[in-house]
Amino acid sequence: MICRFWRGWTTQSNADIYESTLKDMIFKEIEEREIVGYERFQLFRNDKNDEVEFITIMYFKTLEGIKQFAGEDYTQAFLPERERKLLSRYDERVEIIELKFDQEFKQRSVSENERV
Repeated sequence: MICRFWRGWTTQSNADIYESTLKDMIFKEIEEREIVGYERFQLFRNDKNDEVEFITIMYFKTLEGIKQFAGEDYTQAFLPERERKLLSRYDERVEIIELKFDQEFKQRSVSENERV
């Protein structure tokens, strides 16, 4: 799995608007493109004192899927103008990183004999 990692920052007053725009518009637009090898999109939000950091991670099966999404210059940030206006600063280049290990915690069920 190959991940496309990006960060952007905005003001507290623009943070909710930016988050809604990502969830309600951008993510849906990406899914509608039906990119081969595109797996999922994660959004992280980190509220700090005077600004809010957003991190997005996109997951792809292959580098070709990333190129289908972003073009040949696939490390260039994908940032439509309407979203760019809401940010105070952002990474102009994304990081392409390979996921080497991913494990979900699976809680085992407790039998009647183990209950206290």
